[in-house]
Amino acid sequence: MKKYIVLIICILFNVITVFAQDDLLNELETEVKDESFEQPAFKAMKIGNLQSTKVAGKKDLYMYVSHRFGSLNDGLTTFFGFDNANTKIQLVYGIIDGIQIGGARESLKKTYSTHIKASIKKQSTNFPINIVGYATANIRTDLREEQFPLLKFGDRMSYATQLLVSRRFNNHFSFELAPTFVRQNLVLEPFQKHNQFAMGIGGRLKVSKRMSVNADYIYNFSRHESSIYNNPLTVGVDIETGGHVFQLLFSNAQSTNEPGFISNAEGEWFKNIFFGFNIVRVF
Repeated sequence: MKKYIVLIICILFNVITVFAQDDLLNELETEVKDESFEQPAFKAMKIGNLQSTKVAGKKDLYMYVSHRFGSLNDGLTTFFGFDNANTKIQLVYGIIDGIQIGGARESLKKTYSTHIKASIKKQSTNFPINIVGYATANIRTDLREEQFPLLKFGDRMSYATQLLVSRRFNNHFSFELAPTFVRQNLVLEPFQKHNQFAMGIGGRLKVSKRMSVNADYIYNFSRHESSIYNNPLTVGVDIETGGHVFQLLFSNAQSTNEPGFISNAEGEWFKNIFFGFNIVRVF
């Protein structure tokens, strides 16, 4: 696994180096002015897996296409996980200023989800932080009554609620805290709790006009010590290309839904990690 980690580091280093250099073509582009601290702390609606405090503008329509491939540890057997991709397609719409809604479908466990995200307070010269509320409901459709004879519709449901608090300290660095509550109606581990409390942290470090290095981590306070699952850690880079934000990332969780990666991160860093990316397009 060590050679895979070295390969990952080399790829990230080369990508950052290429995009960090301002060549002549960048000089000919429209001048990018210094960003005000009052602008969003994050360029995308997700830091990696963790939600950021960015909210869609009024009547803006976003499309997210997310891939999380299988474990890199599988090697050439699955072409380093490319044969076992989890795909999520999501649409997000800003219904009014400061409030967005969205719907998505994730192929992992055939999960459908909806969410609402609302800006409560924005950072400004008079207020030091951004405050955003987020809530999501998920329906798992792969469960069958043949496996679970007493299965009810409510057993398919899981929920997550987060209070997202961020601060943009300067033009290069932003940081976020995310106290989180997760409810899973169906738990399959003997000691797993239905109601779970967690704390997420995340940050963005801008390394060039169009690139940043991002990371987020979520600690689940309710996870039993004998659980087979782990706390999710995600690291990656954001690349801005006009109307797109392209996110490359590595994580120990394959799911992109909050109840999925917060409660059931199946991988362990340096042993079993997943490569993935998000493509974001605004219309």
